[in-house]
Amino acid sequence: MKSLIGAAVGAFCVAAPALAETPAAIVEDVQGKVDGIGIAFMDYVAPGKIIKLGPKASVTLSYLKSCQRETISEGVVLVGAEQSTVQLGEVKREKVPCDTNAAKLSEREANQSAATTFRTMRSDAKGAPPAKLPTLYGVAPLVQAKSGSTLVIERTDGKEPTITVPLKNEVMISGKFYDFAKAGKTLTPGGSYLAILGAKRYAFQVDATATSSPTPIVGRLLRLE
Repeated sequence: MKSLIGAAVGAFCVAAPALAETPAAIVEDVQGKVDGIGIAFMDYVAPGKIIKLGPKASVTLSYLKSCQRETISEGVVLVGAEQSTVQLGEVKREKVPCDTNAAKLSEREANQSAATTFRTMRSDAKGAPPAKLPTLYGVAPLVQAKSGSTLVIERTDGKEPTITVPLKNEVMISGKFYDFAKAGKTLTPGGSYLAILGAKRYAFQVDATATSSPTPIVGRLLRLE
């Protein structure tokens, strides 16, 4: 078995492109023995990453671009841009609701997104279709933000109490994620919001069909840094 795994890894090393800086997927779950640096809960992985899974080990990856959620058992995994290639193991894939504009919001796009809110209002006033804001498919966002800052969430299309969260280390996952679900906080399905982080503003919306049921990470991920 070790020789087969070694051969699979060798083949992947030949075929794999150079590692990219931009992450392709996020690790949603890890079980058992996994050989690979940066393969822990809530780690990002880039295209070209090779993951070796031991007997009865598994990893769940959520792809940011394709919205594919993969649960891979045993074998050798080559991370791709939109899905993995697996040898000597099994993979179960499902397409989950997600918006790549929310999962991959850059700082430049984030700063512009507040202006999008006002452009949306103006479009509505003229009868034109409103601009679509980045959408979350869970009522409890998973927010990536810098520890030590303060996150403020304001409703922009109706009245709702403002949520203010000091992002202290003890409430952060892996030092960089704040989970509304873990904190018992939720937003309203169909609502539009503004996330405020220091001088930055991020406009987004919650899908009208969003529920409080467990939601794949990629469907509720809001990257603010």
